[in-house]
Amino acid sequence: MRSVVRVPVSEVDLSGLSSAYESFLAGGPVEPGVRSGILASWRRCKFFGLEPDRLEIPYQEGVDPEGRLLRAAGPVLEQLESAVSETNVSVILSDERGRVLQRRAGDPKLNKDLDAVQLAVGFTFAEPIAGTNGIGTALADRRPCYILGREHFAQGMEPFACAGAPVRNPLSGHIEGVLDFTCWRTEADPAMLTTVSRAAAEIEKRLAEQATERERELVRAFLRTRHHGRLPVGPPVSGPVTLGVPPTIGEVLDRSDHARLREKAAELISSSHRVTTEVMLSCGQVATLRCRPVTGPSGQMGIAVEARLSGSGLRGRIARTASGTADAGPSAPDSLAVATGRRAPRRSGPPRALPTSSEAPAPAGEGFVPNPKPPPTPAASDRSAPGSGTDEWLLLLGEPGVGRLAVAARRRLALLFDAGTRIGTTLDVRRTAEELAEVAVPQLADFAAVDLMDPVLRGEEPVPAHDELRRVAMSGVREESHLYEVGELVRFVPSAPQARSLAHQESVLEPVLAEAPGWFAQDPVRCAKIVGSGIHSLITVPMQARGVLLGVVSFLRSQSPDPFEDDDLSLAEELVARAALCIDNARRYAREHTLALGLQRSLLPQGLRSQSAVEVAHRYLPSRAGVGGDWYDVIPLSGARVALVVGDVVGHGVHAAATMGRLQTAVHNFSSLDLPADELLSRLDALVDRLDAVQDLAGTGRSVGSGVVGATCLYAVYDPVSRHCVLARAGHPLPALVHPDGTVEFPEVPAGLPLGLGLLPFETMELEISEGSELVLYSDGLIEDRNRDIDVGLKLLQEALAQPARPPEETCDAVLDALLPAHPSDDVALLVARFRSLDADRVTVWDLPRDDPASLCRTRAAVTEQLGRWGLEELEFATELIVSELVANAIRHASGPVQVRLLRDRSLICEVSDGSSTSPRMRQAATTDEDGRGLFMIAQLAARWGTRYTNCGKVIWTEQTLP
Repeated sequence: MRSVVRVPVSEVDLSGLSSAYESFLAGGPVEPGVRSGILASWRRCKFFGLEPDRLEIPYQEGVDPEGRLLRAAGPVLEQLESAVSETNVSVILSDERGRVLQRRAGDPKLNKDLDAVQLAVGFTFAEPIAGTNGIGTALADRRPCYILGREHFAQGMEPFACAGAPVRNPLSGHIEGVLDFTCWRTEADPAMLTTVSRAAAEIEKRLAEQATERERELVRAFLRTRHHGRLPVGPPVSGPVTLGVPPTIGEVLDRSDHARLREKAAELISSSHRVTTEVMLSCGQVATLRCRPVTGPSGQMGIAVEARLSGSGLRGRIARTASGTADAGPSAPDSLAVATGRRAPRRSGPPRALPTSSEAPAPAGEGFVPNPKPPPTPAASDRSAPGSGTDEWLLLLGEPGVGRLAVAARRRLALLFDAGTRIGTTLDVRRTAEELAEVAVPQLADFAAVDLMDPVLRGEEPVPAHDELRRVAMSGVREESHLYEVGELVRFVPSAPQARSLAHQESVLEPVLAEAPGWFAQDPVRCAKIVGSGIHSLITVPMQARGVLLGVVSFLRSQSPDPFEDDDLSLAEELVARAALCIDNARRYAREHTLALGLQRSLLPQGLRSQSAVEVAHRYLPSRAGVGGDWYDVIPLSGARVALVVGDVVGHGVHAAATMGRLQTAVHNFSSLDLPADELLSRLDALVDRLDAVQDLAGTGRSVGSGVVGATCLYAVYDPVSRHCVLARAGHPLPALVHPDGTVEFPEVPAGLPLGLGLLPFETMELEISEGSELVLYSDGLIEDRNRDIDVGLKLLQEALAQPARPPEETCDAVLDALLPAHPSDDVALLVARFRSLDADRVTVWDLPRDDPASLCRTRAAVTEQLGRWGLEELEFATELIVSELVANAIRHASGPVQVRLLRDRSLICEVSDGSSTSPRMRQAATTDEDGRGLFMIAQLAARWGTRYTNCGKVIWTEQTLP
């Protein structure tokens, strides 16, 4: 064991610490130099009402020198005393309540000063009594601690330095005591903490050896009892008893039977009221397990579990196995190996003996000692004796406490497995918190509450200020608990265990809740009711993942009389750690989902402009898998026409939404050029192909055109004057056309390939639409579902649409109600357009012969007369100039017949068409130019103007705002 090295401590550091200590006592701010663990201990001492200059240390007589802890620690303390004999270090051992059991070594002057502060045998140095010190703080924090000089809360302890480490029971994890090194402050060394921790581990190892030796004594007592025939289980036998499953039986039982037998045996040992049970084996036979008490020579009590098989068929198989190749039971020398812990020589198979004192402890009865020689095969009709290697044997032997720990360990593993399958089944923060609370109750706690910061619920990054939390989930064994309800905003006071967990990001265990004054400060009335309802123990665990603090989880116990222990604390931390990752994943998903949804909603039309040509209604529903790339739009075109478009980008998330925005913008730009429907889809297809190529250059490893983007689209253009609708689609579902009488059809629009493939040209279909008909455009999420065929979806859609004279808004609602579940698996875009026609009295057309110059004058007069009939006299001058300029250009530069058309819609539309495909271009005329100012003048007089091409030429159009 390494000796303590003395290294002087700087007085400057101690002076700064003293200033911080004085500031803390005065209620002022504490400098950052104070360690967080020390500051937490000071706060606890202040809550306990301790006064640094006046402490009352209680004394208790009756230290048992033969106690388990002292017997295990004796040799270790002797080694420590020898190792520190040349130093001024006192070695102190206390029990689990902080009472000093032994004090060894140390300089006489040091021990005299320790007596003065009552750090001596019989005095209790728990933190609520003696303040911050190596013993009490190690018990309070349940981990090793190092206290130096002014870090002690009590003024009398300032000259000393302490290093304490808890000593745990290696089987239960319960703290049995504390090993402490105390020396002068000026001779302290932080390395004391390493030395004392190693020494505490040595004591824990010896405690494990004590437990193993007790088991050996019980085995020897059982063998002696069987040898003298005092255990009435069948006729006496001369052979020894096998511990575990004998080879003759092990060869006819499978591994699941072995595990099942050991599990039930452990439950019998830990049970206080059951003495027998039956286990159904996979072979159809029944094994009967019986408990029998065993008393060792030292008076310790144990439980022996014997197994007996029922069913002659299995016993016959065992007998045949015993007479063949397998061993039936251990020989006499091997029984000594069982009783003394020495291993028998291996002669067949891999079985194990009980562990020796130098080995790590194992659950009793985990293995058996092999038999070097098989005994004579008994007659088939004879009743097999216990231990004879046939159908009755000693299965497990141990102390009730060990059995209880084995059962508890198995249940903890089962709970962790259950948590792995039940926590995080959704990407919803609230539901994940509820799953954590449901898993913890009642296996770990009687009540579990999950408190999260409000930003976590919104998918945002938690803010550093965490004084307020939202109770998101709670589960309990009963309804009334007086705890905060789900949905309440809770503000924890600094002394509350939850606030301490958040502040220090450490778990807090309060075994006895009624003795936690900092907890009562939260709400004295409510806390008194909680304790009065039977809740008596508390664990709080901070929930953090990837360095982000999300909230805190509280576990409370009421029905079980036992308080929480360290094993419960570690289990709670494991549960919370698993749930924290799931909640953080859900939070990040919620953030991405919110961003994608916000992006998509900003790209989708916020309010479609009313059109004379159509009356529209629309819906967009995001899927439960996330925001997708579905979109819709209604785009006004020249000549009172309107374009209807619905598209779908493959995938979900921000990428799909951003790609959708790019395609939607492209459709707007291409529509402004008045491109035909098939040409527009061709240009959109080329754009998607370029997007694929750009992504390939970004390092995706995909070739050009491999479908990185992937999208479908349906584009329709309706002319209210001719009541013709031209449609083209690129891999998109067929539209539905609802006639005024309610009949529904799906026009066979030529199916083009999805956008981005660029293999074949797109084709169009032209329909003549009756006024009052509805065209329904939708994305595939409306009709496709994993639980039904697409034909079934089309049939449901047809039935939902078969209703005459129904407004588009009602049509949308009826379709969604008939086809969609509450949470669709894919996002859905729906656009319903009811067609109108432009009345004949609102459209006027004049055909002009190109070889008659006087026709221009007649046209101007006819236009003026028509505007007068429409009551648009204010627009006569500007319209005459526009018509004159456009007609003059057509006669001068174009070919073919010239036609003038006026439309009175929401604006005054003037169109001049000719047979030429040459488009005029506006230019800036110089001051000396005699021409070139016509289009510039038109652009000043009209709100909009442009050119569109037809099959036989072009149309130049203008729009003027109505007065």
